Amino acid sequence: MTNYTIALLAGDGIGPEIMAEAVKVFKLVEQRNDISFNLVEAEFGAGAYFKVGHPFPEATKAICDDADAILKGPIGLSHEESKKIPVDLQPERGALLPLRRRYNTFANFRPVSLPKGLAHFSPLKPEVIGEGIDLIMVRELVGGLYFGKKEVGVNEQGLRYVRETLEYDEEQIRRIMHEALQLAMRRKKVLHNIHKSNVLKSSVLWNEVLEEVAEEYPEVEIRHILVDAAATLLCLNPGQFDVMVMENMFGDILSDQGGGILGSLGLMPSACKGPEKSYYEPSHGSAPDIAGQNIANPYSMIGSVAMMLENSFGMVEESQNVWRAMQSVFAEGFSTPDLSKPGSDVKMIKTAEFGDKVVAALEAMPVPK
Repeated sequence: MTNYTIALLAGDGIGPEIMAEAVKVFKLVEQRNDISFNLVEAEFGAGAYFKVGHPFPEATKAICDDADAILKGPIGLSHEESKKIPVDLQPERGALLPLRRRYNTFANFRPVSLPKGLAHFSPLKPEVIGEGIDLIMVRELVGGLYFGKKEVGVNEQGLRYVRETLEYDEEQIRRIMHEALQLAMRRKKVLHNIHKSNVLKSSVLWNEVLEEVAEEYPEVEIRHILVDAAATLLCLNPGQFDVMVMENMFGDILSDQGGGILGSLGLMPSACKGPEKSYYEPSHGSAPDIAGQNIANPYSMIGSVAMMLENSFGMVEESQNVWRAMQSVFAEGFSTPDLSKPGSDVKMIKTAEFGDKVVAALEAMPVPK
């Protein structure tokens, strides 16, 4: 029997609620396969700060260091609650960025997937969605403006200022391009390169390195598109995209827009890949306004489990089964209040009920050979 250790960082807000549904899936996958998961819970985020004085405690680091993969829930609090935490220890700065830096998780994969049968979730017109949306955004995750040098102060004129540096070197760009091009080879052999080279010198280097790396993948068609044009076309014609690659801040913004065209970030899991270890997480926030109400949909958390099964453990068929199980619950007319409004011709269920239905659908599927 194969044994894996998984660090569970439930996070804040709705994190513990949707993490509980992910655990149900892990337990069933264990029963269906010759595999064992050692699930180890650890404090992470704002709750960790208020409990032990740091959003990414040393004990959590040790658990993550020993894990084969990490499943992370959403973190953060309301604006007012966040002000109770020192700026540099607020969860995004004090926990999330250090997590990425610690494991060098340079490649972020965010699938934007909406089968035709679930088109009612999207605010886009049916004729725009067509046969469905199925693309993956590949985001460089540990470089650029978010990780550059930061400086605040008062200048000689007595004016407050801030200076933040956008920095990439060619190796950072080269490795994310290999990831994107390899993914494109496994899919439709088309890669949309998202950039802003008409303004930013960083995008000029980005494009130059892509041209060099692309020589190793002659079968892949490269299509260059400015980031602002890409934002527009994601709304007007998302079906033209398959694999999109972009730098850190562009990826942050466009992937959230991806959630918008699906109808909710609650439908977007993600994978963050490092050279030796990866972590998986929902793309949405902690939604403190609905925490504890058992109405948050666990799709993005369970989808992150599916991505972990495939990418970290090579369980491709079982991963696909989990995806199908989740989508079958929607297809049967069920949804949760955070995704659908009363009167929208769906049967409303709670967070735990959605997880139970996913487990039941997965249990009914043939066990992978």
